[in-house]
Amino acid sequence: MDDPWQFLDFDPAMGVIIARFDLATNAENRKGAETVRLLQLDRREAMNDGYLKTWRRLAAILDTALQQAQPDADALATALEQADDHGLLGWCFTGTGQNVAPFSILRAQHPDIWADCVQSLS
Repeated sequence: MDDPWQFLDFDPAMGVIIARFDLATNAENRKGAETVRLLQLDRREAMNDGYLKTWRRLAAILDTALQQAQPDADALATALEQADDHGLLGWCFTGTGQNVAPFSILRAQHPDIWADCVQSLS
């Protein structure tokens, strides 16, 4: 079974699922581009709104957790999982989303909690 975040990416500013850019070929990932085309992921405004709402919920949960001196990894993972209506956590923790704030902040400031969340959400 393929992990879609290996060939797809999420744009949190626009709320769209796009083909992941492949630096080796300097082009969109072919599998990702075909998936976007077949599922018309770039033509679903209602879904884009849903992705944006889910992204904002996930970011808000993480922002709240980051205000604590030592966030509770189990509670954080549970809250994130319950809020993920659109399957974005894979992108957030194993895709390029791990380099986007607030997920990049959690990874840098709390590597143990990050690792626990990755393990429990896998």
